[in-house]
Amino acid sequence: MTVRVLLADDQELLREALAMMLARDERIEIVGSVGSGDEAISFVHARAVDVVLMDVRMPGTDGIAATAEVRRIRPSTRVLVLTTFDLDEYVFGAIRAGASGFLTKDATPQAVADAVVAVADGEAAMGDAAIAAMVGFVREGAAVGNADAALAALSPREQDVLRLLATGAGNEVIAQRLFVSQNTVKTHVKSVLAKLGLPDRLHVVIWAYENGILRPGGAPGGEPGSHPPG
Repeated sequence: MTVRVLLADDQELLREALAMMLARDERIEIVGSVGSGDEAISFVHARAVDVVLMDVRMPGTDGIAATAEVRRIRPSTRVLVLTTFDLDEYVFGAIRAGASGFLTKDATPQAVADAVVAVADGEAAMGDAAIAAMVGFVREGAAVGNADAALAALSPREQDVLRLLATGAGNEVIAQRLFVSQNTVKTHVKSVLAKLGLPDRLHVVIWAYENGILRPGGAPGGEPGSHPPG
């Protein structure tokens, strides 16, 4: 399936370069190019988009506010933040608003294309070091909530999967820990994300800290694997 991409950046030359670069990838279709957060919001409101490549710093409605509004209007639309800098408070803000990762503007064409496709497929586009920094940022400011109430919507097996997801475990590790197949894990992961209204695994980590599923220091609240296989 072709990934429909909207480019949102106040630098027209950069948008043109991105469009030219991404158009070469048969997995991607550029469906629009806008110069502000307000235009991005209007475009997504009028037309289905799979991924928005969003500049985090724009005049008027910036990338953080635009990301939050895009995710509100179309929860199925993913946002991938573009920034001149590495991780900073703007990028953190956009991710907390619902972005599924970030790219620096000097990223290679292949890296941009692969990140777009990964985000469209429900993955997070961040390197291990960036994810670790993000987790540290969330942990410092997280308010521990009521874990039992937060988990109420999930089945016991989904709770096990969630706790392992929140530690950064991949499908193979989760399958080994819970003695199930990776296909079963994939099914549970999709169900967890859907029930919690989360776009990807990165936001599972954030959600887990904010709701007391992960304690400061990264320890999960409760030991997974105590339920029958399923």
